[in-house]
Amino acid sequence: MGTIGATLIRAGRRFLSSLPALFGVLVFTFLLMRVLPGDPAVFFASGPSAGKEEIEIVRKQLGLDRSLPEQLGIYLYDVGRGNLGRSMMTGQPVAKDLRQRLPASLELTLTALVIALIAAVPLGVLAALRPNSLIDHGVRLFCSLGVCVPTFVSGLLLIYVFYYLLGLAPDPTGRLDVFASVPPARTGFLMVDFLLAGDFEGWWAAARQLMLPAFTMALFVVAPLARITRASMLVSLGSDFVRTARSIGLSRWQIVVTYALRNAILPVITIAGIVFSTMLGANVLVEKVFSWPGVAAYALDALLVSDYAPVQGFVLLMASIFVVVNLLVDVLYGIADPRATVA
Repeated sequence: MGTIGATLIRAGRRFLSSLPALFGVLVFTFLLMRVLPGDPAVFFASGPSAGKEEIEIVRKQLGLDRSLPEQLGIYLYDVGRGNLGRSMMTGQPVAKDLRQRLPASLELTLTALVIALIAAVPLGVLAALRPNSLIDHGVRLFCSLGVCVPTFVSGLLLIYVFYYLLGLAPDPTGRLDVFASVPPARTGFLMVDFLLAGDFEGWWAAARQLMLPAFTMALFVVAPLARITRASMLVSLGSDFVRTARSIGLSRWQIVVTYALRNAILPVITIAGIVFSTMLGANVLVEKVFSWPGVAAYALDALLVSDYAPVQGFVLLMASIFVVVNLLVDVLYGIADPRATVA
């Protein structure tokens, strides 16, 4: 209980210290959107051919006729009330759009992270157990290829091979086939909702639709996870407690899993949290290639037409998720290693 309490106190302090950073993200994003080229009033007033009066009406509706400090004050006040503005693209509140699209991005990112961890941890352990061997060089080569190939290239290659050539994958156009029935929306996660509805055929259809984009994202993040696992395992295998375990005659499997991997997994937890936050915000190319209705694709569409509110809401959402994930990593780290102290 004492360890858990100390961990929660540390997490609370980290949360309070992150509030100024979130405020800075709010202000920076607001100012950045205002200095980017493009006038949203011109675009949403029926394009460049719109008259001056029509443009001025739209500018007044968007609040762009006010001074910059006044716009910033109104924006901060609205955010404090939970109002992220209204999207000119969809005509809906940004908070509603993000709430509808976030489960799609989370489902894709979590699945990709699980796939990456399942591949990266064994690869890192194998490479550490055989340093400078053919296995080690093969793992490093695979990791290098995964980082060097952009996600949209690997995504298109997977589509070409598994959908076009082999016909094993479904049509890469969204979360579900257009002819499939959607389950009752309970969590927003299609696979969970299908299970809750008892529709296992629908669950399998959603899982098949998810595999190609998830593997595309996983290929890109296997490298950092495998590298940190390898480096941590090398340190653990060369430590005093592992040498002591060997001297008393413990089996190799027990030494590797119980002693070395248990200690080596702590840095992997930290990196996994950072990788998850990065994946969630940077998977826009994957969402575009596979027509995935996530928050990143939504923000990119808004950015292209200078729709300020969705972009600002997306950046704030990503910053908040980054803070929450880091707090969760702190809690898990403190539970896994009670010796962890406040940084």
